[in-house]
Amino acid sequence: GYHRAAEALLLGEPFMAEAALEVGLVNRVVPPTEANGIAQTQARKLAAKPLSALVETKRLMKLSQQAAVQERIVVEGASFGAAMRSPAAKEAFTAFMEKRKPDFSKV
Repeated sequence: GYHRAAEALLLGEPFMAEAALEVGLVNRVVPPTEANGIAQTQARKLAAKPLSALVETKRLMKLSQQAAVQERIVVEGASFGAAMRSPAAKEAFTAFMEKRKPDFSKV
């Protein structure tokens, strides 16, 4: 989980559907031609349940994670702000405007 996520985030490489399935980010991978049908089947199953029960179940599942998520948002926001002011960000933005690949070897 953690190490694969770190690899994907640090390298910035595409995260394929099969890899997302392996680490539990998605429940299943289906052929594109079947995606709409499967989504509609799942939607019908959910629609048949009492809305209040679904809402409460979702609330309870998220409850234990909320504090950690809120703390993480603050930390990530500060980190993002610092990153946007960094020499690497300046080089990335300059390279983009100049339509060239960034050179991070000097930052």
